[in-house]
Amino acid sequence: MATTAPRRPHSGGGGGGGDRDRGDRQGQGGPGGGPGGKKKFFFRRKRVCKFCVEKLEYIDFKDVKMLQQFVPERGKILPRRISGTCALHQRKLQNAIKRARIVALIPFAAD
Repeated sequence: MATTAPRRPHSGGGGGGGDRDRGDRQGQGGPGGGPGGKKKFFFRRKRVCKFCVEKLEYIDFKDVKMLQQFVPERGKILPRRISGTCALHQRKLQNAIKRARIVALIPFAAD
C-alpha cells in the first residue's frame, strides 16, 4: 500500500499554471487574495416572467408599446435569459413580434 501526499485544494485560477503565481497570494488574507480576505459575490436576482405576474394569456401583436420592451434598437428579439420571460410566453411573444413586423408596426431592423 503506497502512501500519497495530501492533495492541495484547487485554486480555481484555471489554465493549470502550477506554482508560478503562488507567491503573489501569500500573506494577503484569504481566498479572495485582496486585503481583508473577503470575496465579493455578485448575486443576480431571478427575473420573473412579466406575463405570468400579470396573468396575461394572450400577447397582442397590436400592443406596440409593450412589444418594444422586448426588442432593442437593433431589432433583435431579446432572449429569455435577458428578458426574464418563461418559455411559454417567450414563444407567444416571439410570434407576436413577428406578426407586428409583418404588419409594419415594428421594424425588422434598425437603419
